[in-house]
Amino acid sequence: MAPIPAPGVEGPGDDGDGVPEVNFDEQFYPARPRSLRPRARRKLTFTGDLTPPLEPVGTNKAYVEWLVNQSMLGDATMMARQLAGQSSMWNNPYAHPNPRQAVETASVWFTAYPLSLITGRGQSFLSALGSDDLWRAFERIGIKAVHTGPVKMAGGITGWEPTPSIDGHFDRIAMAMDPLFGTEDEFRAMCESAALHGGTIIDDIVPGHTGKGADFRLAEMNYRDYPGIYHMVEIPEDDWHLLPDVPEGQDSVNLDAETERKLQDAGYIIGQLQRVIFYEPGVKETNWSATAPVTDTKGGRRRWVYLHYFKAGQPSINWLDPTFAGMRLVMGDALHSLLDLGSGGLRLDANGFLGVERSAEESPAWSEGHPLSEAANQLIGSMVRKVGGFTFQELNLTMDAIKATSESGPDLSYDFVTRPAYHHALATGDTEFLRLVLREGLKTGIDQASLVHALQNHDELTYELVHFATTHSDDVYTLGGVEMAGADLAEHVRETLRQKLTGEAGPYNAIFTHNGIACTTASVITASLEISDLEALSADDVERVRSAHLLLAMYNAWQPGVFALSGWDLCGTLPLPRDQVKSLIRTGDTRWLERGAHDLMGWNPDTHQSASGMPRATSLYGTLPEQLDDPRSFASRLSDLLAVRESAGIATGTLLDVPDGSHAAMLVLVNRLAAGTLQVTVLNFAEEELRGTVMSQVLPAGARVVDLTTDEVVAHVDELGSFRVSLGPFGGLALVVQEDVDADGGPSDRS
Repeated sequence: MAPIPAPGVEGPGDDGDGVPEVNFDEQFYPARPRSLRPRARRKLTFTGDLTPPLEPVGTNKAYVEWLVNQSMLGDATMMARQLAGQSSMWNNPYAHPNPRQAVETASVWFTAYPLSLITGRGQSFLSALGSDDLWRAFERIGIKAVHTGPVKMAGGITGWEPTPSIDGHFDRIAMAMDPLFGTEDEFRAMCESAALHGGTIIDDIVPGHTGKGADFRLAEMNYRDYPGIYHMVEIPEDDWHLLPDVPEGQDSVNLDAETERKLQDAGYIIGQLQRVIFYEPGVKETNWSATAPVTDTKGGRRRWVYLHYFKAGQPSINWLDPTFAGMRLVMGDALHSLLDLGSGGLRLDANGFLGVERSAEESPAWSEGHPLSEAANQLIGSMVRKVGGFTFQELNLTMDAIKATSESGPDLSYDFVTRPAYHHALATGDTEFLRLVLREGLKTGIDQASLVHALQNHDELTYELVHFATTHSDDVYTLGGVEMAGADLAEHVRETLRQKLTGEAGPYNAIFTHNGIACTTASVITASLEISDLEALSADDVERVRSAHLLLAMYNAWQPGVFALSGWDLCGTLPLPRDQVKSLIRTGDTRWLERGAHDLMGWNPDTHQSASGMPRATSLYGTLPEQLDDPRSFASRLSDLLAVRESAGIATGTLLDVPDGSHAAMLVLVNRLAAGTLQVTVLNFAEEELRGTVMSQVLPAGARVVDLTTDEVVAHVDELGSFRVSLGPFGGLALVVQEDVDADGGPSDRS
């Protein structure tokens, strides 16, 4: 590394402030896939006239250069210069989302969580996910993609020191891998291993915010374009009396509602937003925080007020600043993941909060459903498609918003729409609300193939039901013969889930703020089965849990779209006891109960925790090697039902009808496959045998009904468009409807 110029001494490429500019001509080389490199992270070595102590302040040129070297915007600028003007940027269509192409790329995903995967001794998380034995197991099951979860540097920087993540590594501060999870070379090797087994890797970007890393610290110092990354407003010193004092040992303080209003009245900020996510009295009462006084690069003192939709350590990115610095940062992050690391797709986290605008007097600012969010998502989705990747958004939206974003933004959206509904069906043994939700989606125009239908992931069981609780709160719906407004319907379902899955029914599950319930899929099932003591589970109880778990897998897999599941699902993992994660849940984040460590492959059977320190949770099903040797295990039976999905092409079909069943626990989905064949999924959400009738106007009279699992004809459609079925407890059938064809190639008159 070249010596750092002493303060006040100009170096090569210096603009007079003592901080060297990046020399792009020296670092430029033609862009090729997997050839882009952010600048290497360097530790400062003090040479020349620099003598300690070196204060971490804006007037210390060495400190500023060190921050620039760590910054995401700096890396993004370099990569943009490397890619500009290259023919490779024009090889793919990009204007419109293409959900079916994304689904064809990988229709079954494993969603990993870095903090919870138990690896072998000395083995990193990324190395474990790239191991050949794991991918052989995934290939046998039918898993085609791994979503790694957040694995890059996260948290913040205070002075010269990093600070830990405050939101499970979703507070990104760099494009470099967090050494806790592995190296960039291990990430690339994981991508290569996936490709050898016909799979792909899905990485993360966070277009809504960063952590308080180098970019935020440079923004506080008013350094070049960096303040343009964020929604931050400088408050002149004459008005610092409007700001609260920052407690000792903290770098910012949340504004209370009164201060928020005063700053709004003074014309500094747009004030109250439509909602306060993660609201907690005395901790987060508004979406705004004020910084402590900061020394800028010219020696002045500055205080800022900045927006954060989530926690105070997650400052929100400004997508419409004149510098477009935030957009440049996000786009560079995406291109690094796709073209350098080798990912095939990206999750867009917190991508629904990219636009904010002052509203009419006395009204909250417009912060959700803003057209700028749609425009920004279109830009991100288009850029990713332009280089051959795909995107999905994991955001709890109304059905209308999902429909709108599907027209120009991400290729796929997470199915937060029907997930609480199918849990409600399991908890009550009644599919009426699930059918209502599916029909509402059809009415809205949602393409089921554009959704990621998932079992458990790292977050709570979300039950906000925002479609009914917000934009359709006054619409009238009927459930159980009772008419109710959308807002009342949402609360009725939430209260039912609270009573059925928490408290005395499920003391191991927990409410998580107003968002949902912290639980695993297995513990949703145990509560639904009225098992309140997890330590008293018998072998018969485990089989009951396994059967219900497979039913939920059938629901998600035997419909169009992506099917996703986690290691907690594959292992049948139960929640952690509260005393094992006492320090993690003390602030109210009960989600840590569901994030117990699990050992997928039996790599480290004697350890009691993951490398990140998460305690090992109880797993009901065993390791994947053990399960794949047992045809009655969860993984083996899952493999069978996924083989049916794959061979029939269900993933790229189209949902046509959700007819009533002849039994409250029966769910019927009628899909049209890409080849034109009608496919029918019939499920039993009750723990009892069920005999019933399937009836739909789209079923042709006289057609044969063939069981996709056995290839046997099990019924014929009668003149009413119906046929009879028999289902065991928590049973399911995947059927195709075949019409006889006459010599001319048309439907025959024979029944």
